Amino acid sequence: MVIERFKDGQPRPVYDRARERGRLMPDGLRYVDSWVEANFARCFQLMECDDLTLLMTWIAQWSDLVDFEVVPVVTSAEAAGAVTG
Repeated sequence: MVIERFKDGQPRPVYDRARERGRLMPDGLRYVDSWVEANFARCFQLMECDDLTLLMTWIAQWSDLVDFEVVPVVTSAEAAGAVTG
């Protein structure tokens, strides 16, 4: 899970770049879905990849406009399997 905070509270530059240049994702990084807070303070994006460098490459494309927090997550089913063995 990627939590994005728009720099200076300004989401517009992010949406402008995405419209002009796309998501700028390297091959192998998969966008699943995203949710934006109603006040546009944060965006939550679920991304998938097997290589962390792909995620870091993508983050570098946006770090001038967004502050990122990356939280590794698993599905509830995966968590239940890990806990119950």
